[in-house]
Amino acid sequence: MVDKIKELADIINDSDNIVFFGGAGVSTASGVPDFRSSDGLYSKKLDRNFTPEQAVSHSFFMRYTDEFYDFYKKNLIYPDAKPNDCHIALAKLEKIGKLKAVITQNIDGLHQDAGSVNVYELHGSVLRNYCMKCHKPYNVQHIISSGGVPRCTECGDIVKPDVVLYEEGLDSNIISGAVNAIASADVLIIGGTSLVVYPAAGFIDYFSGRKLVLINKSETKADSRADLIINDDIAKVMREAVL
Repeated sequence: MVDKIKELADIINDSDNIVFFGGAGVSTASGVPDFRSSDGLYSKKLDRNFTPEQAVSHSFFMRYTDEFYDFYKKNLIYPDAKPNDCHIALAKLEKIGKLKAVITQNIDGLHQDAGSVNVYELHGSVLRNYCMKCHKPYNVQHIISSGGVPRCTECGDIVKPDVVLYEEGLDSNIISGAVNAIASADVLIIGGTSLVVYPAAGFIDYFSGRKLVLINKSETKADSRADLIINDDIAKVMREAVL
């Protein structure tokens, strides 16, 4: 493992055009778990079984808004989470000019909190919210402090998270920026994701650079394409390779 981390450090040192693509595993060291843990959370209340994916779908939000927010506040908002060594390492690499972009499937805002600037949030952010009628913006504290469904203080309509729910499309500008960054990269580091969630997982197909690095605790669908595979905790790996 030491040799692999040294190889990663050498790859990073030899490139000034690195792009990082990350998933849920990037934030687990910050205490942000994967949300897929409802175990039929609303089956008794609604007399139906719902998977976590269904509970954060557009149709569930529209039909069962109270239950949506109950699940959302408990499982997707972690206001006390702090950036871990992976977030900090990536921010450092951007600051010294090596890392050109972070592309993330996470919605916690921890990359920006660590100091990263050029971040493409594929699935939005819990930190941004807006009124569905008048579009007034709200911070995450408005969601947390609201009892039940958060409402707009101006018009009284529902406030919705700026998060891409299941059944909703990704933002075309974010997709374009992410794809262009990957297509232009010399080195692509993919971490904390098993590359099973599409369309994001397909972004790797746009990479034609020099080195593809995969850092994940388990194997991924792209292992056969990688120049370097490190099956370990990404916060630990990035700390030892960069900080």
